[in-house]
Amino acid sequence: MLAKPQLLRVQRSAVIQSKRALHDLSVSYGPPGYSAVSGHVVTGLWLHRVSRKIPRVEARCANQPYLNSSDSLRLSVTARMGTQVIVPYRDEDEKRLLKPMGDLGQIVSMEWDIRNEDQIAECLRHSDIVYNLVGRDYETKNFKFADRLAKVAADHGVQRFVHVSHLNASPTSSSQFYRTKAEGEERVRSVFPNATVVRPAAMFGYEDKFLNNMANWPIWWKLNFGETKIRPVHVIDVAQALANLMSIPQLTRTVTLTYEYLLELVETLTYRAPSRAPVVPKPIALAVARAAQLAWWPLISPDEVERRYIDDVDVPGDWEAVGVRPDEVENHAITYLRRYRLAKDYLRPVLFPARPS
Repeated sequence: MLAKPQLLRVQRSAVIQSKRALHDLSVSYGPPGYSAVSGHVVTGLWLHRVSRKIPRVEARCANQPYLNSSDSLRLSVTARMGTQVIVPYRDEDEKRLLKPMGDLGQIVSMEWDIRNEDQIAECLRHSDIVYNLVGRDYETKNFKFADRLAKVAADHGVQRFVHVSHLNASPTSSSQFYRTKAEGEERVRSVFPNATVVRPAAMFGYEDKFLNNMANWPIWWKLNFGETKIRPVHVIDVAQALANLMSIPQLTRTVTLTYEYLLELVETLTYRAPSRAPVVPKPIALAVARAAQLAWWPLISPDEVERRYIDDVDVPGDWEAVGVRPDEVENHAITYLRRYRLAKDYLRPVLFPARPS
């Protein structure tokens, strides 16, 4: 008769590793809420800090980001809807805040390396849908791995692959950031033809690099005299859209604003005097940005300077297709900017500047 330790070894050796089978889908269902069970499994891939905000909202739905989107954005929404969310991570501290977004077992964190296909496969193989939000706003080679992620997903029978790009993605753009976004889309479609590409515009929300950066560094947003046209979207709206995703090529606003108006909005909401920072000529701004690359931490890059001169693409959005009605920036800006008010102004009324005609 086998001893207990020997019996355990025999049992372990009898376990057969395999891909997901039909019986894996036989799960229980429950009512909507924190402890709901929908039977769906989602994987959200992201590296960008803003994506963490997206996952907070997305985890509720699935996981995606920007943000990417919004893979992360939906984390909160997806988990709240009862979807089990697989959260690949590289840094232990980056994924801890996501754990409370779902009930026990709903948020599953797995360590991964984007260069290791076996780890990628382990994160994707049980998922119904995968959201790719991997990306940063400074130079990396992440876009060259987009097709690898899509190929692994296709090879393991993932039904849907959602790739989060940018509204201004274009192979002919003067910005390398936008060119690589377009290349990432092409790489994904080459190996996963039915992939859904989502193109959100610049997003604002908690800890963003948009409104918060305007409050701290208005000089960099005065480039081009603030006349660059922008169509910002609320990160929560993008997260919800990703959660409701059916088929949508881009997410943008119907209202076009300028950096000049947004800077005035920040100053009005924070009761600050208008910035006396001068309008820096483009050659000087590019020279300063190149010098800033000598620092080991991310600072403004030459490509960011270039993007300050590029208007957002003027195309209609597809919000109705995903059942989301996007909010105006004025409806949420005070939530993210009130902390920049002085104590004496903290409770003063919320005022808005006149919108440009």
